[in-house]
Amino acid sequence: MQHLTAIAELSDGQVHALLDRTAQFASLSQATDRPLTASSPCVQLLFYEDSTRTRTSFESAARRLGYATCLVTASGSSVAKGESLKDTMLTLQASVQPVVTVLRHPENGVVADVAGSTWCDTAMVNAGDGTNEHPTQALLDAATLQSHFGEIDGLHVAIVGDIVRSRVARSNSALLPRLGARITYVAPEALLPEDIDTWPGEVCHEIDEVLPHADVVMCLRIQRERMPHGFDVDSAEFTAALGLTEQRASRMRDHAMVMHPGPMNRGIEIDSAVADGPRSLIVQQVKQGVYTRMAVLETLVRSRT
Repeated sequence: MQHLTAIAELSDGQVHALLDRTAQFASLSQATDRPLTASSPCVQLLFYEDSTRTRTSFESAARRLGYATCLVTASGSSVAKGESLKDTMLTLQASVQPVVTVLRHPENGVVADVAGSTWCDTAMVNAGDGTNEHPTQALLDAATLQSHFGEIDGLHVAIVGDIVRSRVARSNSALLPRLGARITYVAPEALLPEDIDTWPGEVCHEIDEVLPHADVVMCLRIQRERMPHGFDVDSAEFTAALGLTEQRASRMRDHAMVMHPGPMNRGIEIDSAVADGPRSLIVQQVKQGVYTRMAVLETLVRSRT
């Protein structure tokens, strides 16, 4: 494994190895919060978009592994002065000499482009590129499901919301069916990608039709920052059509659970009572995110050292 820019890059064996290592890190981290290795390679974090969960979990993952980190954000660096991504990376490769670069960027495909360039001298991890992919989010979602249910094979997962702009939905659609899950995408036509027929799974426009049959409901927020100029979604209409209210959650199967990649818009795609209730795996997703990213970083560092 030289890079992680998309789920499709991972073989089935690599997926299971990462999930197994994630579980091992989860077990180890319950006993200690000290670094788990004595090595100190550098992981650089380049975040051209705002982030809380992904950035801090990568930072925590690197720290727990004993790796050094270098964080660069668009607003606090020469990027704000117009410096190109290439020049930023070349500067950091010369000065910091990172082994791994974790990149979040608003443009689709940019992480894969960098990974395939002749000037890139680090392993690349896609921390979210536009509406394209977010592979570590899909891996941590799989780790969360595996930890809670014991296995993913046979689970029915409903992904609900703004699917057309969701890199989380794309990465999960690439990963979960490979692990045996069945997916139903729940959204009106306006919030579905044009190529949804090529995605593995089924499409349903009514959340109330899916809730009694799903084992997992994964809620997605409205991504207004990615909507074309002049296009918008009414929050009240979205909630009425797709919002996971407390009343709707009561119609879920007894064992069914709720997930959300964050950030949440409470009261729009999910009620606080549901997000904070006994059906929620949302906090567990955040915890698994650290362990999953530890597994990814460790695997990439070992491949480079």
